[in-house]
Amino acid sequence: MSATKTALIIGASRGLGLGLVQRLREDGWNIVATVRDPAKATDLAAVQGVQVETLEMNSTTQLDALQQRLHGQTFDLLFVNAGVMGPGDQNAERAQLADVGDLFMTNAVSPIRVAQRFTPQLNNDGVLVFMSSILGSVAIPDGSEMCLYKASKAALNSMINSFVTLNQPQQTVLAMHPGWVKTDMGGENAEIDVLTSTRGMVDQLKANAGKGGLHFINYKGDSLIW
Repeated sequence: MSATKTALIIGASRGLGLGLVQRLREDGWNIVATVRDPAKATDLAAVQGVQVETLEMNSTTQLDALQQRLHGQTFDLLFVNAGVMGPGDQNAERAQLADVGDLFMTNAVSPIRVAQRFTPQLNNDGVLVFMSSILGSVAIPDGSEMCLYKASKAALNSMINSFVTLNQPQQTVLAMHPGWVKTDMGGENAEIDVLTSTRGMVDQLKANAGKGGLHFINYKGDSLIW
């Protein structure tokens, strides 16, 4: 009988992060899940057997504190899910420095800070996954009305590439496009539901475990162009 696997999920209070926790628990995984405000994570609290930790990902103080609390634990999966859409008005002419700074810090810089701290705690065949987006592909023009969000995801993809190049991790690293999903961010007109997306993503992280290398894929396993 195989040993129980353990995942660290960053950003799990709702939507895709919560869905990932639910799918992995259904599959028998142990879960450590982070949220910004545990008081607002009632749906996550309802999932049995989850270790809930508080984390504002943009705070290095909170990242360091989480690293201390999880010292000595090892993981088979680190999934950095947290992200934001950014300002409602994404016209570059009207963009505000504070809004753009928060968007790029949350979507592109802080995920790498998480990876730098916790990748050493991944098992040899563990998988590091960043929640990317097909909108982060510079070669694909879709979603141009969300140009700031698109740019932040393109920046994330670039930061992932640099992280892998500089650190040469042995683990598989996935930049994952979850599909267009019915969430608060994706909206009601999206193509698929959270269950479909998260089932697919769990299948992909299992299929890629131990392969090594960096891969930009979607929840169905299709390779995407950077």
